Amino acid sequence: MDFFEHQEQARKKSGLLVFYFVLAVIGIIASIYLVAVLVSGYNGQRLVIDLWKPEVLGATAIGTLAVILLGSGYKTMQLRGGGAVVARDLGGRRVDPKTTDFEERKLLNVVEEMAIAAGTPVPEVYVMDNESSINAFAAGRTPADAVIGVTRGTIKFLSRDELQGVIAHEFSHILNGDMRLNMRLIGLLFGILFIAMIGQMMLRGAANTARFSRSKESGSGAMVFLVLGRAVMLIGYVGLFFGKLIKAAVSRQREFLADASAVQFTRNPDGIAGAL
Repeated sequence: MDFFEHQEQARKKSGLLVFYFVLAVIGIIASIYLVAVLVSGYNGQRLVIDLWKPEVLGATAIGTLAVILLGSGYKTMQLRGGGAVVARDLGGRRVDPKTTDFEERKLLNVVEEMAIAAGTPVPEVYVMDNESSINAFAAGRTPADAVIGVTRGTIKFLSRDELQGVIAHEFSHILNGDMRLNMRLIGLLFGILFIAMIGQMMLRGAANTARFSRSKESGSGAMVFLVLGRAVMLIGYVGLFFGKLIKAAVSRQREFLADASAVQFTRNPDGIAGAL
């Protein structure tokens, strides 16, 4: 099997996993709908279950999607500063294009070579001087604002071929839109977490109402809200757990794709193999 076949397999599996992410959101909506049906069917004395309530389904779906999109939009706004913001937050220092440091000069040359091979603009390069481990990353929303970051250990301990393989791997993330995909998944996860946070707020509000309530009616309403809040919080955290599992699986497939693309860009499988 050649690297093009590996790339195609990774893309197909990534698409399937993203579809699973959509199914997870649908599952959250269905779970909250079921809880809403049970709560709305309780009249204070007995429980009447009617699983088909179009008005409740519509309100639940719209409300849940609105919460997820609101949380996702908030998180995406936080991450839209571009790759340079991420690199600086991680302690990176931008490498001066005119540097005379041998290791940094080698790094810049390799980045320029891989940019030509990948057909993308040459990104800014950052070095994390205080990190002696071997690691690298690509950050940004688009190829235009992408950056490449490496640790000091990467340029110090890897051979030129190995460094080339690592940089080519990161260029694959830029070229294949992995950074944008990752930001969207992070946003969706925060949106799901937002559901759990709303459940916690409902729980605290209901607990305070029940504690200071003197009437039977308000106390009963507080208990219903207490159950609803606990259920929403639980659904949110369970959805977040499975969402993280799917995101990890997506990331793994994109890493396979990046390895295969690195071989394509360098035409040297020993480079990325040696680095790994």
